[in-house]
Amino acid sequence: MEVFQAHSEHLEAVSKLFDQYRIFYKASSDLKAAREFIQERLHKGDSVLFVASDDGHIMGFTQLYPSFSSVSMKPVWILNDLFVEQAYRKQGVAKLLMRAAENLARETEAVRIILATQISNTTAQSLYESRGYCKDEAFYHYSLRM
Repeated sequence: MEVFQAHSEHLEAVSKLFDQYRIFYKASSDLKAAREFIQERLHKGDSVLFVASDDGHIMGFTQLYPSFSSVSMKPVWILNDLFVEQAYRKQGVAKLLMRAAENLARETEAVRIILATQISNTTAQSLYESRGYCKDEAFYHYSLRM
């Protein structure tokens, strides 16, 4: 099993996983839109996508977006997406993807990685906490839907 940064030649496989990821979060399947979204990210380079592959089969991905901390004046990475195909779960794939994200943060001298997950997603919470991620209890986070 290997983890590496995705490029345009991985578009089809990543798009299918991205569509499955969206379905997991109760969005309607739209493979065409998923492909266009991933293609745009890869073309613009405005996110970093890591994929996990075994014998050429891509079975999981994580996508990170860059941001900055004004207070520390350093980069921050937003781990926005993490998904592993059902058949490959509980085999260490998500941990390998998390390690790749954490290595990226170290290499870019980021001050932190931030992420969010559903309150009901206890499997993901256990993974994050096992890797040292802490639940934010110092700040409230707000969002405005448009």
